[in-house]
Amino acid sequence: MIEPSEAFGLIRRGTEEILLESDLRKKMSRGKPLRVKAGFDPTAPDLHLGHTVLINKLRQFQELGDEVLFLIGDFTGMIGDPTGKSTTRPPLTRDEVLDNAKTYEEQIFKILDPEKTLVVFNSSWMGEMGAAELIQLAARHTVARMLEREDFSKRYKNGQPIAIHEFLYPLVQGYDSVALRADVELGGTDQKFNLLVGRQLQESYGQEPQVVITLPILEGLDGVQKMSKSLGNYIGITDPPEEMFGKLMSVSDDLMWRYFELLSFRSLSDIEGWRREVAAGANPRDVKYRLAEEMVERFHGRRDAERAKEGFIARFRQGALPEDIRSVRLVASEGGLPLASLLKAAGLVASTSEGLRMIEQGAVRVDGERVEDRGHQCALGTTHVYQVGKRRFAKVAVQVG
Repeated sequence: MIEPSEAFGLIRRGTEEILLESDLRKKMSRGKPLRVKAGFDPTAPDLHLGHTVLINKLRQFQELGDEVLFLIGDFTGMIGDPTGKSTTRPPLTRDEVLDNAKTYEEQIFKILDPEKTLVVFNSSWMGEMGAAELIQLAARHTVARMLEREDFSKRYKNGQPIAIHEFLYPLVQGYDSVALRADVELGGTDQKFNLLVGRQLQESYGQEPQVVITLPILEGLDGVQKMSKSLGNYIGITDPPEEMFGKLMSVSDDLMWRYFELLSFRSLSDIEGWRREVAAGANPRDVKYRLAEEMVERFHGRRDAERAKEGFIARFRQGALPEDIRSVRLVASEGGLPLASLLKAAGLVASTSEGLRMIEQGAVRVDGERVEDRGHQCALGTTHVYQVGKRRFAKVAVQVG
């Protein structure tokens, strides 16, 4: 049986804020399983490692005997979360939401225990709510409170339009906590306002307010912007083992430690020990192997993790990749950067025409894989190792201009 202080320390690890810590300690001390809620709008068909920061925390609650409420926002997904947006977000169609939701259900159990997870859809109660009830819900919050949200406040001050339905989003998300009688709700730091609305609405409906736990937003492969499929800087949990391993090995040595803290199940003492080893002169690449192996094993199994590592070593360590690859940062506009242009900008070829010729000749590799498509576009927000011939290498990060 884990001690209360140890249990709290497990939950505290990697969090940004707990509101309120005293409330969480009180709830955890009662000896009853907590109802721990986290909501995901199915805005894209696949989950990536950025999503798993939150899912990992749900797993920790499960290990303590608590019940996880994995809420798929099929109703809120059709509204469109305005968080962090400077313009009104286009809502998804019902079919798009349902298709994406199906893949979420299939993917989350790579981390969560299905026996301790209740998958719920907020259309179950919001779809049944009539217009009069929705008006009553809206009456429990004020416009002034809504405009306290930073993104709403900026748009209002700048004269940018805010559609009425965008005000409904935090109310519906908050009401989800009422409908589920949640004890705890998790979310990214950008969701803090919405999570606190849930706490306030629970009090308004006579319930004990939930504890709000916010978690950091994981940076993508570029180390700058948050991990996002639309930016191309993501690692999908359904990526093939070799691709996942290679992407993780491409992260910077500094970013590696943040990935360990937020994604790894290894103890903090283990991670701190590796930090000391690297500071004393150990090759950070060898520590990065541990991160890549752990992630691939989690989503694909031990055998695939071993094969992915062996394949990576075969491509990059057995004479294929020099130790002193130079790093290059390039800026590109939306839509990506043509491979031939990247090769020229990175100093790997003298001209774009030479780049195209080398591609046609099969002399260009990206992360060890030959690329022969003249029209190949290098996605924004990504970092890869580019090779021309046998001796020209560069590790190139492509950022949004």
